[in-house]
Amino acid sequence: MYYIGIMSGTSLDGIDLVLTCFNDQPKLICSVLHPFPSTLKQQLLQLCQPGNNEIELLGPTEQQLAQCYAAGVAALLKQANITANSVAAIGCHGQTIRHRPDGQYPFSLQIGDMHTLAMLCQIPVIADFRRKDIAYGGQGAPLVPAFHRAVFQQAASRRAIVNIGGIANVTLLPADSDRPVTGFDTGPGNALLDNWVMHCHAKPYDENGSFCSQGQVLPKLLSAMLADPYFAKPAPKSTGREYFNLNWLLPFRPERFKAADVQRTLCRLTAQSIADSLHSSRLQQVYVCGGGVHNPVLMADLATLLPECTVSSTDALGVDADWVEAMAFAWLAWAYQHQVTGNLPEVTGASKACVLGVPYLP
Repeated sequence: MYYIGIMSGTSLDGIDLVLTCFNDQPKLICSVLHPFPSTLKQQLLQLCQPGNNEIELLGPTEQQLAQCYAAGVAALLKQANITANSVAAIGCHGQTIRHRPDGQYPFSLQIGDMHTLAMLCQIPVIADFRRKDIAYGGQGAPLVPAFHRAVFQQAASRRAIVNIGGIANVTLLPADSDRPVTGFDTGPGNALLDNWVMHCHAKPYDENGSFCSQGQVLPKLLSAMLADPYFAKPAPKSTGREYFNLNWLLPFRPERFKAADVQRTLCRLTAQSIADSLHSSRLQQVYVCGGGVHNPVLMADLATLLPECTVSSTDALGVDADWVEAMAFAWLAWAYQHQVTGNLPEVTGASKACVLGVPYLP
């Protein structure tokens, strides 16, 4: 049986959908990037920040998002030339609109009407992966390290998997499989880069790092940004777009500088915060996945800041860097149906390993 993974992350650059099967190793059968309609994207961005009458906006947005997910599933099935009854389940992350794991009453909210998605696709949907981990005292994130361990850990090889989406997270895979896997969100990935290029040039992202490559790193601005308490906070920790966004950047008065220099400094901020989190791990290899692999300036910065190890994309391990995270949620659906635990307490801080997810049946 096949499994579908659906991931729409903090960058809001589209919906990643993959068709996979799980035998000895996960196998990617087919993939689709399904676009967000511009109106839906704006509604999701609006819901990521506190505002007026949020519930009235949330209700219809959840329905539209479910319909958009279902259209993506239909496109995926058509491309793979299979029918819905060949699919055991869909693992759907949902769209995170608020992530507050550190308050008196911790929560993380991913939206999308999963009943509607199951009905439209006529496939069981497994979703709501984060809240059980939070119920047991965890951050509810990052969740992909369990998948990274299953797919990428190798004996006698000390390696890290770095996912650079809107937010960046790392998974540290020890050479000894008996030692715990650790991981956490390092801070901004592409989120601030996307925010600034949109602010300056009305473009959704910095294609191939072209805007970034025109600037120079501003050391004083970089140091001021790195002084943010999040970077020094010990793991387990997680964050999101509701923290690292344009409103976070503006108090640094970026308008004082050349716009390209600010973009270049934001790129180094992402690379530096990732590298700082890895220096003490004595790694041999760093493998990068997510949209950040397509920014050559960012990849070069990582290689420069991590001279003690090789830096490449997960393509080198046989897993396409663009689809790793969506595959992880297909795997979490598989794990739910096979009663395999999906969180790593050493990563999230939960008091126990749990089977994650809630089923929604057509």
